[in-house]
Amino acid sequence: MPYVPHSTQDQKEMLAKIGVTSVRELFSNIPAELMHDELFDLPEGLSEQETRDVVTELSEKNKLPRISFMGGGAYRHYIPSVVPHLAFRSEFYTAYTPYQPEISQGILQAIFEYQTLMCRVTGMEVCNASMYDGSSAAGETCIMAANITGRSEILVSKTVNPQHREVMRTYCKAKGLVYKELDYGDDGQTSAESIQANLSDKTAGIFIQSPNFFGSVEDVASITNIAHTSGALSIQIIAEAMSLGLLKPPGEMDVDIAIGDGQSFGVPVSFGGPYVGFMTTKEKYVRQIPGRLVGETVDTNGKRAFVLTLQAREQHIRREKASSNICTNQALVALMTTIYLSSVGKKLKDLALLNYEKAHRVLEILLERHGSTNTSVTFAAPNGSALGHVPADSVTATSTPVKLHRRFPPPCFNEFVLEIDRLDDFYKRCLDNGIVPGLKLEQFYPELKNCLLVCATEVNKLADVEEFSKILDN
Repeated sequence: MPYVPHSTQDQKEMLAKIGVTSVRELFSNIPAELMHDELFDLPEGLSEQETRDVVTELSEKNKLPRISFMGGGAYRHYIPSVVPHLAFRSEFYTAYTPYQPEISQGILQAIFEYQTLMCRVTGMEVCNASMYDGSSAAGETCIMAANITGRSEILVSKTVNPQHREVMRTYCKAKGLVYKELDYGDDGQTSAESIQANLSDKTAGIFIQSPNFFGSVEDVASITNIAHTSGALSIQIIAEAMSLGLLKPPGEMDVDIAIGDGQSFGVPVSFGGPYVGFMTTKEKYVRQIPGRLVGETVDTNGKRAFVLTLQAREQHIRREKASSNICTNQALVALMTTIYLSSVGKKLKDLALLNYEKAHRVLEILLERHGSTNTSVTFAAPNGSALGHVPADSVTATSTPVKLHRRFPPPCFNEFVLEIDRLDDFYKRCLDNGIVPGLKLEQFYPELKNCLLVCATEVNKLADVEEFSKILDN
């Protein structure tokens, strides 16, 4: 169907109806410097072959690193070939929100299996049919917590991913909720004193990320107890989903809502997306979750069948009754997560332990070779044993021009923070050598100048650490 623009008369009638005299007046809230009155000087259209050549030339300008220790919410993990092989088959690749759902039994089963697997790994009772990403899941949960408790204040730890917090602030402002941030202590974990100072009978929920943005493992159980004592909800954010294979799941710590991003489960970094946000909760809060739920039943012939059990969103019910205006779910990306978890299975624990040990081994090597005097490296393994203890007297000052030390103590998962002399110079030399050494934290935390968030997963080899170390030597 050809696009038919509104006639001049149509425009006049619509503008008059809403009480403005021109299109410019309609958009008067846009700053003048952002308005463009002239036609854009666009080139002539290109043929398909010419377009391909231009796009190829542009893509070659991307400078992909040889080695990366970047984390901070997006993680490089090995993706088994079965994931893209199955997910990108034509019968799955076009999967989207089913608008005639019960006809689409295949995609309903895929969503049902996704929900089941996410409940298994989080230990929670209910999972919705995925969100856009971890940030949107966090924002939606602010509203959910307020609706459940009837309270108006949200407490968020500063150790939560800064991008999550930015989205949460926006959601709270739009819904008239009070947004407060909690300080962290010298150990890189949420300050109990800050929680007590901000907690009140208006607090709807306390948001804690564990492992947090610094990679540190928070004391979720204690914070959950504080929240419940005050009548608030305990909400755990899991940005690094791989940690669910090793750390105690939120469901075993009485967490009310566990949310996060499933990107680590079979989804490539892809320059920042698309990812898949997950939201899990206790069954008693199921009516308050945004999005939808798929359930299992039997059809009239007694055969296994799947249905949309819950659709509490504005497309399906009266807008004022909707729990959210999120109008879709990341069905294809959730399918990739489902295939990944199905293929990895019970080996997820082994894989998570490999991530834990790899990061601690990297930290041990760097501190042993470049750490400040009297640095001691001791890591408590999940089973209580020690990983890679380096006696304090074996780590002495060296003549290397770049020195570093660990900024926050353990426990941590696969990320840690290093404070490095002349970080900007070191960072540039790394990039020049095709290495992304990590994430500079000062852009999000001004008090953490010269601090670098380093991540190591199963894809990082010890040879990568050697190259990292050599640059520190120079």
